[in-house]
Amino acid sequence: MPSVTTSTLLLTLLLGIGLVFFLRAASKDRTTVVELRSSRPPLEVLEGLAAWLQGRGWAAVGGDPAGQRLRYEGEVEASPALALLLGGLATVGAAALALVLCQLLPQAGPWPLALTLLGPLASLVYRRRARRRESLELRLLDPEGPVPTTLRLRAHRDELIALEQELGRSLNLRSDGRLLQSPI
Repeated sequence: MPSVTTSTLLLTLLLGIGLVFFLRAASKDRTTVVELRSSRPPLEVLEGLAAWLQGRGWAAVGGDPAGQRLRYEGEVEASPALALLLGGLATVGAAALALVLCQLLPQAGPWPLALTLLGPLASLVYRRRARRRESLELRLLDPEGPVPTTLRLRAHRDELIALEQELGRSLNLRSDGRLLQSPI
């Protein structure tokens, strides 16, 4: 086997491994906990949060009045753009592998090119794994000093970032800023 074909095969297999890890990471659970503080009264903050959550498709499913907890649930859909990207990457990767196999096994004829049909399968796998029921838990904590409202939220990281960015100014919500930093 020539060294060019060997190195191309190795790089193509590494591309496939990278795609598998990218697929797993794209549908990974990123639930996190954050504390938000506001100078507004608790009732005003909770009403604003409830209206925002319901507007985004979250439904209140219960809570614990004694523990000052609320729970919301919502269906999270897969990103169509990311599904398309993953399908395209997988198709290109499968085509590259098929071309290498055609070079290595000329007696197989054009049959390795059928691997290209497996590309869209990555899109389907992502869509199935990324679609799931998510929950958001909210707990009103006791006031700390001059800050009348402190909330502890447990939800998907992206949802918490959207909440802080969209409601931060109107409800005067502030966290410690770790959410907006890259996890890498």
